[in-house]
Amino acid sequence: MPRSTVARIDLDALRRNFQTARSRAGGAQVMAVVKADGYGHGIGPVASALDSLAPKFAVACLEEARAIREAGLVKPVVLLQGVHAKADIDECARHGFEPVFHSFQQLAWLEQLEARPVFWLKVNTGMNRLGFHPDELNGVMGRLQTLGVDQGLLGFVTHFACADDPESAMTAQQTSVFERATSAFPGLVKSVANSAAHFRPGQPMFDWSRPGIMLYGGSPMVGTTGRELGLEPVMSLEAPLISTRLVPAGESVGYGASWLADRDTRMGMVAIGYGDGYPRHAGTNTPAAINGQRIRLIGRVSMDMLAVDLTNAPDAKEGDSVELWGRTVGVDEVAACAGTISYELMTGITGRVPRQYR
Repeated sequence: MPRSTVARIDLDALRRNFQTARSRAGGAQVMAVVKADGYGHGIGPVASALDSLAPKFAVACLEEARAIREAGLVKPVVLLQGVHAKADIDECARHGFEPVFHSFQQLAWLEQLEARPVFWLKVNTGMNRLGFHPDELNGVMGRLQTLGVDQGLLGFVTHFACADDPESAMTAQQTSVFERATSAFPGLVKSVANSAAHFRPGQPMFDWSRPGIMLYGGSPMVGTTGRELGLEPVMSLEAPLISTRLVPAGESVGYGASWLADRDTRMGMVAIGYGDGYPRHAGTNTPAAINGQRIRLIGRVSMDMLAVDLTNAPDAKEGDSVELWGRTVGVDEVAACAGTISYELMTGITGRVPRQYR
Protein backbone atom coordinates (compact mmCIF):
# COMPACT_ATOMS: atom_id res chain seq x y z
CA MET A 1 0.00 0.00 0.00
CA PRO A 2 1.50 3.40 -0.95
CA ARG A 3 1.99 6.09 1.67
CA SER A 4 -0.77 8.68 1.81
CA THR A 5 1.41 11.72 1.11
CA VAL A 6 -0.59 13.70 -1.45
CA ALA A 7 -1.22 17.13 -2.97
CA ARG A 8 -4.99 17.68 -3.11
CA ILE A 9 -6.02 20.14 -5.82
CA ASP A 10 -9.30 22.03 -5.46
CA LEU A 11 -10.29 22.94 -9.02
CA ASP A 12 -13.34 24.91 -7.88
CA ALA A 13 -11.06 27.17 -5.83
CA LEU A 14 -8.88 27.58 -8.93
CA ARG A 15 -11.89 28.72 -10.94
CA ARG A 16 -12.98 31.14 -8.22
CA ASN A 17 -9.50 32.67 -8.15
CA PHE A 18 -9.71 33.13 -11.91
CA GLN A 19 -13.01 34.94 -11.43
CA THR A 20 -11.28 37.17 -8.88
CA ALA A 21 -8.58 37.96 -11.43
CA ARG A 22 -11.22 38.76 -14.02
CA SER A 23 -13.08 41.06 -11.63
CA ARG A 24 -9.85 42.96 -10.91
CA ALA A 25 -8.78 43.20 -14.56
CA GLY A 26 -11.17 46.00 -15.42
CA GLY A 27 -11.97 45.87 -19.11
CA ALA A 28 -8.98 43.67 -19.96
CA GLN A 29 -9.38 40.09 -21.10
CA VAL A 30 -7.61 37.51 -18.95
CA MET A 31 -5.25 34.81 -20.15
CA ALA A 32 -4.52 32.08 -17.58
CA VAL A 33 -0.83 31.46 -16.95
CA VAL A 34 -0.36 27.71 -16.51
CA LYS A 35 3.40 27.38 -17.01
CA ALA A 36 5.66 25.17 -14.84
CA ASP A 37 3.10 22.35 -14.93
CA GLY A 38 0.34 24.67 -13.81
CA TYR A 39 2.53 26.01 -10.99
CA GLY A 40 2.96 22.44 -9.80
CA HIS A 41 -0.75 21.65 -9.86
CA GLY A 42 -0.75 19.70 -13.15
CA ILE A 43 -1.04 21.58 -16.43
CA GLY A 44 -3.62 19.26 -18.02
CA PRO A 45 -6.19 19.28 -15.21
CA VAL A 46 -5.61 22.97 -14.48
CA ALA A 47 -6.07 24.07 -18.10
CA SER A 48 -9.09 21.79 -18.49
CA ALA A 49 -10.68 23.31 -15.39
CA LEU A 50 -10.15 26.84 -16.75
CA ASP A 51 -11.03 26.10 -20.37
CA SER A 52 -14.60 27.38 -20.08
CA LEU A 53 -13.41 30.63 -18.45
CA ALA A 54 -10.08 31.61 -20.02
CA PRO A 55 -10.02 32.74 -23.68
CA LYS A 56 -6.25 32.07 -23.85
CA PHE A 57 -3.58 30.22 -21.91
CA ALA A 58 0.00 31.36 -21.37
CA VAL A 59 3.03 29.12 -20.86
CA ALA A 60 6.79 29.56 -20.90
CA CYS A 61 7.81 27.15 -23.63
CA LEU A 62 6.75 24.90 -26.46
CA GLU A 63 6.68 21.71 -24.37
CA GLU A 64 4.07 23.23 -22.11
CA ALA A 65 1.97 24.37 -25.07
CA ARG A 66 2.05 20.82 -26.41
CA ALA A 67 0.80 19.52 -23.06
CA ILE A 68 -2.29 21.70 -23.41
CA ARG A 69 -3.02 20.25 -26.83
CA GLU A 70 -2.41 16.73 -25.47
CA ALA A 71 -5.14 17.47 -22.93
CA GLY A 72 -7.52 17.96 -25.86
CA LEU A 73 -7.80 21.75 -25.53
CA VAL A 74 -7.83 24.04 -28.56
CA LYS A 75 -7.69 27.58 -27.11
CA PRO A 76 -4.81 29.82 -28.23
CA VAL A 77 -1.63 29.41 -26.19
CA VAL A 78 0.83 32.27 -25.72
CA LEU A 79 4.50 31.26 -25.44
CA LEU A 80 5.92 33.89 -23.11
CA GLN A 81 9.54 32.89 -23.73
CA GLY A 82 9.07 32.71 -27.48
CA VAL A 83 10.81 29.98 -29.46
CA HIS A 84 14.28 28.47 -29.36
CA ALA A 85 14.64 27.23 -32.96
CA LYS A 86 13.29 28.11 -36.41
CA ALA A 87 11.35 24.84 -36.63
CA ASP A 88 9.43 25.84 -33.49
CA ILE A 89 7.81 28.71 -35.39
CA ASP A 90 6.32 26.31 -37.93
CA GLU A 91 4.89 24.22 -35.09
CA CYS A 92 3.35 27.36 -33.58
CA ALA A 93 1.65 28.12 -36.91
CA ARG A 94 0.22 24.61 -37.15
CA HIS A 95 -1.10 24.36 -33.60
CA GLY A 96 -2.38 27.83 -32.75
CA PHE A 97 0.48 28.85 -30.48
CA GLU A 98 1.28 32.56 -30.18
CA PRO A 99 5.01 33.10 -29.56
CA VAL A 100 6.31 36.27 -27.96
CA PHE A 101 9.33 37.36 -30.01
CA HIS A 102 12.02 39.20 -28.09
CA SER A 103 15.17 38.99 -30.26
CA PHE A 104 16.40 39.77 -33.75
CA GLN A 105 17.36 36.12 -34.19
CA GLN A 106 13.73 35.11 -33.74
CA LEU A 107 12.64 37.72 -36.29
CA ALA A 108 15.19 36.36 -38.79
CA TRP A 109 13.73 32.87 -38.38
CA LEU A 110 10.23 34.26 -38.87
CA GLU A 111 11.21 35.99 -42.11
CA GLN A 112 12.56 32.74 -43.58
CA LEU A 113 9.26 30.86 -43.27
CA GLU A 114 6.18 30.78 -45.45
CA ALA A 115 3.78 29.54 -42.77
CA ARG A 116 3.76 32.04 -39.94
CA PRO A 117 1.86 32.11 -36.65
CA VAL A 118 0.25 35.13 -35.09
CA PHE A 119 2.73 36.55 -32.60
CA TRP A 120 3.55 39.22 -30.04
CA LEU A 121 6.57 41.48 -29.54
CA LYS A 122 8.16 41.95 -26.15
CA VAL A 123 9.26 45.42 -25.10
CA ASN A 124 12.05 45.78 -22.56
CA THR A 125 10.79 48.58 -20.32
CA GLY A 126 13.46 48.22 -17.64
CA MET A 127 13.49 44.65 -16.32
CA ASN A 128 16.37 43.95 -18.73
CA ARG A 129 15.81 40.23 -19.18
CA LEU A 130 14.21 39.89 -22.62
CA GLY A 131 12.69 42.19 -25.20
CA PHE A 132 13.38 44.95 -27.70
CA HIS A 133 14.52 48.28 -26.30
CA PRO A 134 11.92 51.03 -26.87
CA ASP A 135 14.40 52.82 -29.14
CA GLU A 136 14.51 49.72 -31.37
CA LEU A 137 10.77 49.29 -31.70
CA ASN A 138 10.15 51.62 -34.66
CA GLY A 139 12.92 49.90 -36.59
CA VAL A 140 11.54 46.46 -35.74
CA MET A 141 8.08 47.49 -36.92
CA GLY A 142 9.47 48.93 -40.13
CA ARG A 143 11.36 45.71 -40.80
CA LEU A 144 8.20 43.63 -40.28
CA GLN A 145 6.17 45.89 -42.57
CA THR A 146 8.79 45.89 -45.34
CA LEU A 147 8.84 42.10 -45.40
CA GLY A 148 5.09 41.76 -45.08
CA VAL A 149 5.35 39.96 -41.76
CA ASP A 150 3.48 42.54 -39.73
CA GLN A 151 0.05 41.10 -40.61
CA GLY A 152 0.53 38.38 -38.02
CA LEU A 153 1.43 40.74 -35.20
CA LEU A 154 -1.18 40.82 -32.43
CA GLY A 155 0.46 43.33 -30.13
CA PHE A 156 3.02 44.07 -27.44
CA VAL A 157 3.86 42.72 -24.01
CA THR A 158 6.20 43.74 -21.22
CA HIS A 159 6.91 42.39 -17.75
CA PHE A 160 7.11 44.24 -14.44
CA ALA A 161 10.12 43.90 -12.15
CA CYS A 162 8.70 45.31 -8.91
CA ALA A 163 4.92 45.12 -9.14
CA ASP A 164 4.90 43.00 -5.96
CA ASP A 165 6.24 45.97 -3.96
CA PRO A 166 3.57 48.64 -3.41
CA GLU A 167 6.26 51.10 -2.29
CA SER A 168 8.24 50.86 -5.54
CA ALA A 169 7.83 53.51 -8.22
CA MET A 170 9.31 51.26 -10.91
CA THR A 171 6.00 49.83 -12.09
CA ALA A 172 4.65 53.28 -12.90
CA GLN A 173 7.92 54.07 -14.68
CA GLN A 174 7.75 50.88 -16.74
CA THR A 175 4.10 51.52 -17.62
CA SER A 176 4.99 55.00 -18.85
CA VAL A 177 7.87 53.68 -20.96
CA PHE A 178 5.59 51.02 -22.44
CA GLU A 179 2.85 53.51 -23.28
CA ARG A 180 5.28 55.84 -25.05
CA ALA A 181 6.98 53.02 -26.95
CA THR A 182 3.73 51.56 -28.30
CA SER A 183 1.71 54.75 -28.79
CA ALA A 184 2.49 54.88 -32.51
CA PHE A 185 0.69 51.58 -33.04
CA PRO A 186 -2.83 52.09 -31.64
CA GLY A 187 -4.39 49.22 -33.56
CA LEU A 188 -2.38 46.57 -31.73
CA VAL A 189 -3.27 45.09 -28.35
CA LYS A 190 -1.15 45.40 -25.23
CA SER A 191 -0.47 43.20 -22.20
CA VAL A 192 1.45 44.19 -19.07
CA ALA A 193 -0.40 42.92 -16.02
CA ASN A 194 1.03 40.01 -14.00
CA SER A 195 -0.75 38.85 -10.85
CA ALA A 196 0.66 41.67 -8.73
CA ALA A 197 -0.61 44.32 -11.13
CA HIS A 198 -4.18 43.21 -10.36
CA PHE A 199 -3.69 44.49 -6.80
CA ARG A 200 -2.11 47.87 -7.60
CA PRO A 201 -4.75 50.64 -7.41
CA GLY A 202 -4.92 52.68 -10.58
CA GLN A 203 -2.64 50.40 -12.59
CA PRO A 204 -3.56 50.45 -16.31
CA MET A 205 -4.44 46.91 -17.40
CA PHE A 206 -4.56 47.59 -21.17
CA ASP A 207 -6.08 44.77 -23.27
CA TRP A 208 -4.90 41.46 -21.75
CA SER A 209 -3.87 40.61 -18.20
CA ARG A 210 -1.74 37.57 -17.33
CA PRO A 211 -2.49 36.27 -13.82
CA GLY A 212 -0.33 33.41 -12.64
CA ILE A 213 0.35 32.80 -8.93
CA MET A 214 -2.94 34.37 -7.84
CA LEU A 215 -4.88 31.65 -9.69
CA TYR A 216 -3.35 29.10 -7.32
CA GLY A 217 -3.99 31.06 -4.13
CA GLY A 218 -0.47 32.36 -3.56
CA SER A 219 0.16 36.00 -2.87
CA PRO A 220 1.92 38.10 -5.51
CA MET A 221 2.43 40.97 -3.05
CA VAL A 222 5.27 41.46 -0.60
CA GLY A 223 4.19 41.12 3.03
CA THR A 224 0.65 39.97 2.22
CA THR A 225 -0.82 36.48 2.14
CA GLY A 226 -3.13 35.13 -0.51
CA ARG A 227 -5.94 34.85 2.00
CA GLU A 228 -5.58 38.54 2.88
CA LEU A 229 -5.99 39.33 -0.83
CA GLY A 230 -9.21 37.33 -1.04
CA LEU A 231 -7.63 34.32 -2.76
CA GLU A 232 -8.37 30.69 -1.97
CA PRO A 233 -5.73 27.98 -1.55
CA VAL A 234 -5.88 25.48 -4.39
CA MET A 235 -3.25 22.98 -3.24
CA SER A 236 -3.37 21.20 0.12
CA LEU A 237 -0.14 19.31 0.75
CA GLU A 238 -0.76 16.47 3.19
CA ALA A 239 1.26 13.62 4.63
CA PRO A 240 0.62 10.96 7.31
CA LEU A 241 1.85 11.03 10.86
CA ILE A 242 3.82 7.76 11.00
CA SER A 243 5.28 7.77 14.51
CA THR A 244 4.95 9.52 17.87
CA ARG A 245 7.16 9.49 20.92
CA LEU A 246 7.95 11.46 24.06
CA VAL A 247 11.25 13.29 23.78
CA PRO A 248 12.65 13.92 27.30
CA ALA A 249 13.89 17.39 28.20
CA GLY A 250 17.47 17.88 27.04
CA GLU A 251 17.33 15.38 24.17
CA SER A 252 17.41 16.27 20.48
CA VAL A 253 15.62 15.27 17.28
CA GLY A 254 17.01 14.74 13.79
CA TYR A 255 20.16 15.54 11.86
CA GLY A 256 22.65 17.87 13.48
CA ALA A 257 20.76 17.71 16.79
CA SER A 258 19.65 21.22 15.91
CA TRP A 259 16.60 21.16 18.20
CA LEU A 260 16.79 20.35 21.90
CA ALA A 261 13.66 19.75 23.98
CA ASP A 262 13.44 22.29 26.80
CA ARG A 263 10.78 20.12 28.42
CA ASP A 264 9.32 16.67 27.90
CA THR A 265 7.75 17.01 24.44
CA ARG A 266 5.43 14.74 22.49
CA MET A 267 6.88 14.59 19.01
CA GLY A 268 5.62 13.09 15.73
CA MET A 269 7.31 12.08 12.49
CA VAL A 270 5.62 12.98 9.19
CA ALA A 271 6.22 11.10 5.92
CA ILE A 272 7.37 14.01 3.76
CA GLY A 273 10.70 15.72 3.19
CA TYR A 274 12.80 17.61 0.72
CA GLY A 275 12.76 14.57 -1.58
CA ASP A 276 9.07 15.39 -2.03
CA GLY A 277 9.77 19.06 -2.58
CA TYR A 278 9.09 20.29 0.94
CA PRO A 279 11.66 23.03 1.59
CA ARG A 280 14.71 21.87 3.53
CA HIS A 281 15.21 25.37 4.94
CA ALA A 282 11.84 25.36 6.68
CA GLY A 283 13.13 24.90 10.21
CA THR A 284 11.84 24.90 13.76
CA ASN A 285 8.59 26.87 14.25
CA THR A 286 7.44 26.56 10.63
CA PRO A 287 3.66 25.99 10.96
CA ALA A 288 1.75 22.85 9.99
CA ALA A 289 -1.63 21.51 11.11
CA ILE A 290 -3.24 18.26 12.21
CA ASN A 291 -6.95 17.70 12.79
CA GLY A 292 -7.46 21.45 12.37
CA GLN A 293 -4.94 22.29 15.11
CA ARG A 294 -1.87 24.34 14.23
CA ILE A 295 1.40 22.72 15.22
CA ARG A 296 5.05 23.47 14.41
CA LEU A 297 8.04 21.78 12.84
CA ILE A 298 11.06 21.03 15.02
CA GLY A 299 14.59 20.31 13.90
CA ARG A 300 15.83 19.82 10.36
CA VAL A 301 13.76 18.61 7.44
CA SER A 302 15.30 15.42 6.05
CA MET A 303 14.83 13.81 2.64
CA ASP A 304 11.82 11.67 3.52
CA MET A 305 10.61 12.85 6.92
CA LEU A 306 10.21 15.82 9.19
CA ALA A 307 9.42 16.18 12.89
CA VAL A 308 6.58 18.11 14.48
CA ASP A 309 5.77 19.20 18.01
CA LEU A 310 2.39 17.71 18.99
CA THR A 311 1.91 19.74 22.16
CA ASN A 312 -1.04 21.66 20.64
CA ALA A 313 -2.64 18.49 19.27
CA PRO A 314 -2.75 16.06 22.21
CA ASP A 315 -5.21 13.73 20.46
CA ALA A 316 -3.11 13.30 17.33
CA LYS A 317 -2.27 9.69 16.55
CA GLU A 318 -0.37 7.67 13.99
CA GLY A 319 -2.19 7.62 10.67
CA ASP A 320 -3.65 11.10 11.04
CA SER A 321 -3.07 13.44 8.12
CA VAL A 322 -0.78 16.44 8.61
CA GLU A 323 -1.39 19.54 6.47
CA LEU A 324 1.91 21.10 5.46
CA TRP A 325 0.07 23.91 3.70
CA GLY A 326 -3.52 24.39 2.59
CA ARG A 327 -6.59 25.88 4.24
CA THR A 328 -5.34 25.95 7.84
CA VAL A 329 -1.73 26.90 7.12
CA GLY A 330 -1.17 29.20 4.15
CA VAL A 331 1.56 28.40 1.65
CA ASP A 332 2.77 31.99 1.96
CA GLU A 333 3.38 31.43 5.69
CA VAL A 334 5.52 28.38 5.01
CA ALA A 335 7.40 30.20 2.25
CA ALA A 336 8.24 33.07 4.61
CA CYS A 337 9.63 30.63 7.18
CA ALA A 338 11.74 28.96 4.49
CA GLY A 339 13.07 32.26 3.16
CA THR A 340 11.43 31.87 -0.24
CA ILE A 341 8.15 32.49 -2.07
CA SER A 342 5.04 30.39 -2.64
CA TYR A 343 5.87 30.08 -6.36
CA GLU A 344 8.95 27.99 -5.53
CA LEU A 345 7.16 25.79 -3.03
CA MET A 346 4.27 24.84 -5.30
CA THR A 347 6.34 24.31 -8.42
CA GLY A 348 8.89 22.32 -6.42
CA ILE A 349 6.62 19.44 -5.34
CA THR A 350 8.21 16.38 -6.92
CA GLY A 351 6.71 13.59 -8.97
CA ARG A 352 6.58 11.14 -6.09
CA VAL A 353 3.75 13.16 -4.58
CA PRO A 354 0.54 12.24 -6.43
CA ARG A 355 -1.98 14.97 -7.24
CA GLN A 356 -5.59 14.25 -6.42
CA TYR A 357 -8.27 16.47 -8.00
CA ARG A 358 -11.66 17.50 -6.76
